[in-house]
Amino acid sequence: MSLKNNNPASKAGRFFNGWTVAAVLLLAIIITGSAFIGSKYNRGRSIEISLEPEDKSVGQIYVGGEVDNPGLYPLQAGDSLDDILKAAGGLSDNADPGQLKLAVAGKGEAGTPQKVDVNRAEAWLLAALPGIGETRAQAIVAYRQKNGLFRDINELLKVPGIGNVTFDGIKNLITVNE
Repeated sequence: MSLKNNNPASKAGRFFNGWTVAAVLLLAIIITGSAFIGSKYNRGRSIEISLEPEDKSVGQIYVGGEVDNPGLYPLQAGDSLDDILKAAGGLSDNADPGQLKLAVAGKGEAGTPQKVDVNRAEAWLLAALPGIGETRAQAIVAYRQKNGLFRDINELLKVPGIGNVTFDGIKNLITVNE
């Protein structure tokens, strides 16, 4: 006599024990939850993120005094004094750093107008001044080489070819730095 139970119902009962039911139920919850969450998240919609470019410009800085090219230069966030001096052509020969002049104009503020230093400007820059041109620019350079640096802007009236009318047209655009 065999004690083996070949009843199919009894085999099915062992298959559907508590752990199997729990695993199937857990799997059903996971699938249902995923479907629910997936229906809330619409993959067809794209999200666009746009950032405005950061303006790193702080304003302008006037660099004057004992630099090779005094004038107005753009000032960027993070610029160091060395960066500013390089933009102005560096310190002049035998420069006294105590004679360096810096003036910062913020955004929206009018900066100090850039003036041409007639003691250091080359002929091409002088020629760009209104009413000067190449011939008068060469005359200014020749006068400077012969007589030394200008002590005052009014001394330009001694340069051949520059009269009161020409001088009045440029006097607010020039400076003399010794």
